[in-house]
Amino acid sequence: MKLSASYLRALLWTDPQVLLATAAYGAWSWSVSRRDPDGSRQHAIARRWARRLLSIARVEVEVDGRERLPHPPAVLVANHLSYFDTPVIFAELDLPFRILALDGLFRIPFLGGHLRRAQHIPVVQSDPRAAMRSLLRAAERVKRGESVFIFPEAHRSLSGELQPFFSGAFLLALKAQVPVVPLALVGTREILPPGSHHLRPGRVRLRVGAPIATTGLDSSQAAALAAQARARIGHLLIEK
Repeated sequence: MKLSASYLRALLWTDPQVLLATAAYGAWSWSVSRRDPDGSRQHAIARRWARRLLSIARVEVEVDGRERLPHPPAVLVANHLSYFDTPVIFAELDLPFRILALDGLFRIPFLGGHLRRAQHIPVVQSDPRAAMRSLLRAAERVKRGESVFIFPEAHRSLSGELQPFFSGAFLLALKAQVPVVPLALVGTREILPPGSHHLRPGRVRLRVGAPIATTGLDSSQAAALAAQARARIGHLLIEK
């Protein structure tokens, strides 16, 4: 079987460099975590890590609508196509935020400890009561001025199509009475498809949609808010 030059480059150069950068920046973040009670220094290191990964992988990102990003706090939601979505989000969103993520990530050695020290927020999806407690805690933090980022599909879309949205992100926005900002990622699937280790160079677009206000709405409208955000992201994905 003949291996392509792109695959060989990924195997022999790009992937090892990504792993080394992740280990180095992870160790740096861990070292400052005990002197970083609010996670701000760790967030800055995460942004440097993300920009380094983009450079290693030779990925260029174009952001449309950056001026639409509101001042914190807000709930930021995006489609999920690839493991490379996260570096793009960290590199290009120039505002402080924390991630609301499935609790399984927090049980991974080293990674889980880092996520907790950096003040990211776990959600136990298999336990509705525990999930609700996590959302309420997150809502209190958002009310105090912290933005939260969530992939409302919960998992990467293996087909590339936009999947149904879980309502948790939108319930959080309603509880905190903050806007929902729809974000559309285009091109990350081509950079690193699901199930592949072949990291390819290329271009990615991050499109920022108009924020959706939640003032005066209540929890009963979470499903409608999720549908509205999903529709906006769908439109952003097909924009020329």
